[in-house]
Amino acid sequence: MLISSPQPDRFPSGAPSAYPASHAAFHRTIWRWHFWAGLLVAPVLLMLSATGAIYLFNGALNDMLYPGLRFVAPHRGDVPMSRMIAAALAAHPGSASRVDMPDTVDRAAVVFVTPDHGEPLRVAVDPGTGRVLGSVVYDRTLVGWADAMHRSMLMGVAGERLVELAVSWALVLLVTGMILWWPRGGWRAAGMLYPRLSGRGRRFWRELHAPLGLWSVALIGFLIVTGLPWAGISGPLLHRVSAAAGIGYPPSFRQYNIPRSVPMKAALGEAPWTLEDAPMPQSGMAAMSGDHADHSPATPGTTRDPAVIRGTDRVTAILAAHGWSGSYRLFLPKGPRGVYTVFTYPGRPEGQKTLYIDRYTFRPIGPEVRYAQYGIVGRAVESGVQLHMGQYFGLANQLLMLIPCLAIWGLTISGVAMWWKRRPAGRLGAPPRLSGARIRGLVVALIVAGVVLPLFGLSLLVVALLDRIAVAMRRGMARA
Repeated sequence: MLISSPQPDRFPSGAPSAYPASHAAFHRTIWRWHFWAGLLVAPVLLMLSATGAIYLFNGALNDMLYPGLRFVAPHRGDVPMSRMIAAALAAHPGSASRVDMPDTVDRAAVVFVTPDHGEPLRVAVDPGTGRVLGSVVYDRTLVGWADAMHRSMLMGVAGERLVELAVSWALVLLVTGMILWWPRGGWRAAGMLYPRLSGRGRRFWRELHAPLGLWSVALIGFLIVTGLPWAGISGPLLHRVSAAAGIGYPPSFRQYNIPRSVPMKAALGEAPWTLEDAPMPQSGMAAMSGDHADHSPATPGTTRDPAVIRGTDRVTAILAAHGWSGSYRLFLPKGPRGVYTVFTYPGRPEGQKTLYIDRYTFRPIGPEVRYAQYGIVGRAVESGVQLHMGQYFGLANQLLMLIPCLAIWGLTISGVAMWWKRRPAGRLGAPPRLSGARIRGLVVALIVAGVVLPLFGLSLLVVALLDRIAVAMRRGMARA
């Protein structure tokens, strides 16, 4: 992506006098950074844009691929939730962890089941009849595969770190790309504001690359910035800083931060971004006192406890009394201190709300937690997340976010084509390093970015060290 090349035809005939050596060195240095950043992260960015485009349309794709598991005959009322869970477990013996209720009367509910044998299943159940419609292994679906690839390239923690690193370096691509785009020999619309398709060879690709980068840079930058809060290092850092400053999850959660308490995402496997690190409350908290209190955490997992499953009917009644209707996700308690956890996750984050219910008394633990109670960072990230996933304003949002996904492919293809046509035969053709470049501002910006994005900062140190080693080796070979 954005692998650029020098553009000597943009200099007027008086270039040597109009553009001193320091300017040329600066431009060549920026080009060098742009080249290496693009060459190293382009494959990951191509993967992220392709899988992101798939996930943008996850609902429509699942409707098309699995209509029998997604749609039901419209119905007036639902059977008890315990009956849905029992039907799913009868079809697939094991334990249940969660139930997703639909937002319309013609959609299926989904029971999350871990069978005694085999992989975790998502079992579709007709809420009107309690009949099991079928099941899927999420990771084996197109959307599930795209989701896993987008997060970690199917490489676990190492893949997550690689994705975060590539996304961080994409910011370098955007900044250096705009510097390279900036005209140095006078303004012209053709080839700068819109592509001039009459050119041939490398010129054609360059004059396609530059306008495409100009008009897509803001959207690509938005995708990067709104994606970084999910990253494995930058995300938790933002969580901790915002929580400590009181502008992340609501301060009321601090009352649940008893010894060995578990963050919400660790306990459930999924949570709204703002509440991922918020400590989970526990059932029977009011009865806990003294040195012998049970502090066992509400660990993640599933349950087959009949009492817990029967209790879902009382929970749904409580939700109805609180005015909950439509789509929500209900997580079942596991262990003696587990709680019923329910939250909504609509496309408009202003509708988010969360409620915890004691598994023994069936009383809400604290009031509902709503979007308005999030700190400013929490609200900003939640809004960015929904825009990033194309859910905030429907199809128009999806199409808008599709633009940068397609632009990344166009920029990568045109950038690679430029590099391939200019490189000497049998050589990489990297821009040479020149001395005399005044890049103090860029260095300061990189240092600041390295502090904000620790993994990126560490990679900068590695790159600087490798560059020093390469220069020393070249000097040694020259002396020899």
